[in-house]
Amino acid sequence: MMKTWQAVKRLLPMTAMFGLFLAGCGREDLSVLRPQGPQAEMSYGLMELSISIMIVVLLIVFTIAAYVLIRFRRKPGQNEIPEQVEGSIKLEILWTVIPLILVVVLAVPTVKAVFAAGDDHANDKDAIKVKVTGHQYWWEFEYTDYKVTTAQDLIIPVGKDIAFELETKDVLHSFWVPSLSGKIDTNPAGTINRFSFSAPNEGVYRGKCAELCGPSHGFMEFKVKSVSEQDFQKWLDSMKAPVAVLPEDPALAEKFKAACLTCHAVGDQGINNAPNLTGIGSRESIAGILLNDDTREDGAPIEENLKTWLHDPQSVKPGNLMPNPKDLGLSDAEIDGIAEYLANYKLD
Repeated sequence: MMKTWQAVKRLLPMTAMFGLFLAGCGREDLSVLRPQGPQAEMSYGLMELSISIMIVVLLIVFTIAAYVLIRFRRKPGQNEIPEQVEGSIKLEILWTVIPLILVVVLAVPTVKAVFAAGDDHANDKDAIKVKVTGHQYWWEFEYTDYKVTTAQDLIIPVGKDIAFELETKDVLHSFWVPSLSGKIDTNPAGTINRFSFSAPNEGVYRGKCAELCGPSHGFMEFKVKSVSEQDFQKWLDSMKAPVAVLPEDPALAEKFKAACLTCHAVGDQGINNAPNLTGIGSRESIAGILLNDDTREDGAPIEENLKTWLHDPQSVKPGNLMPNPKDLGLSDAEIDGIAEYLANYKLD
């Protein structure tokens, strides 16, 4: 028992040190402690307020406790019982009223923030309307006013309010962009949730599923890409372009149609039962978690990521519903050819 306690005493300082060190780690695009939008800043402000109140209360309590321990400690030769103060009306009122005041101080901005978070901007003619649908394990984004559907990358214009309508096609998911907003569930059985957020700065922000939804819950990521109004309009025009150029090799094009377009859409071809592949070569990631980065600092080139995904989807996202392309009759060479085609299928 003594040896165990000695080991614990050695480990505690090290654990505290590493905990403090790791608490400072994180990305600006994936941290509630680095808010990048007004909704996230409001939540962060509430955290600051509640922590400040807690620290003040702790300081006062520990100060009083230290004062009492020193001021009223038993002195040598002192044997009488100290004066008892049970039932002091003044003290009872004091330690009842002060907590009530602190609760009110915290409650007012909290209620204000809750109602602000529930403002979905659905009736705002200037807001961008997006229908979000959760799937195992990917996200579908439909821009209802523009008749555009995409997946995994949510493109939004900088500074614009985005009015979301959320639902799920299978189990319960939770839509969360930590640096931009709070969490909101996508519910089954026709229950639709609504909320809004905006991104005041251009950039790419990571989103997560915040509800345990299966074995690949931790891999159910998406990206929010905030761009200029001009670039957003260009993206919409490219997505609405009616013609999709299929692989140049006629045999590979036929294989792609038979194996891929029965579930996916590319341009004006195929169907949207699986992630829309239009412009996939321009996206930030493959399957939400394989980051596209030609420098290899934070990922791998997109063609390499596509090959990783297509050769064995289950190794990337266990339990996902995409069939293995090899089971659909595609050879390794054909899979590599489709990966090359998709990697080069970029939007203007």
